[in-house]
Amino acid sequence: MNKLQVLVVDDEWNMRNLLRIYLAKNGFEVTEAKNGHEAVALSEKQVFDVIILDIMMPDLNGWEVCMKIREKKNTPIIMLTARNETKDKVKGLQIGADDYLVKPFEPEELLARVFALLRRASIMETTSEKKVISHYDLSIEPEGRQVLVQGKPVEFTPKEFDLLLLLAEQPGRVFDRDLLLEQIWGHDFLGDIRTVDTHVKNIREKVRKAGLSFKPIQTVWGVGYKFQGKVEQ
Repeated sequence: MNKLQVLVVDDEWNMRNLLRIYLAKNGFEVTEAKNGHEAVALSEKQVFDVIILDIMMPDLNGWEVCMKIREKKNTPIIMLTARNETKDKVKGLQIGADDYLVKPFEPEELLARVFALLRRASIMETTSEKKVISHYDLSIEPEGRQVLVQGKPVEFTPKEFDLLLLLAEQPGRVFDRDLLLEQIWGHDFLGDIRTVDTHVKNIREKVRKAGLSFKPIQTVWGVGYKFQGKVEQ
């Protein structure tokens, strides 16, 4: 059985060494990055099951690394920090992190969170293996996590893709913002409800620029959003 691959990113050798020893004992193959630039390069060359990412690093900090990884990969990310401030946690989750752990922490808690993320990722991967969803010149491929407009791929962030897919899977159903936050960002999300509006705006703008012949996400005033295919004139 192949070992689970984890990338540990921290500028402190002691922390990397501690995590490497503990994770290796629990069946992980550990790759280390001592700075943000190295982490981004490794994430592009290798496939990891999970990334453990420190925030406070020189040059390229953890938030910047997370955003760069999220441009191309949907790998589960746990962010580590010595700062126990809610705004830091909110920022990390908003830019694409999946979990957040404050130093110092018990290795058992980190391991439990890692396995929880892996289970969640496995469930999402299983449920995403569905047929292509097509609406005129818009196609959504859940398994490949790809959106095509007029046959050409359009780049979306992981959360933008998840939001569009959720709505498109149930066309005509109205989702309120609270439900969308819960479904896409999770129960523990502490950000503003307007996060949904921002992501909807980004999706609309991207498909419009790509030449989509209709606006796929409709606003239901006072409630939320729904997916609607092209309406014949």
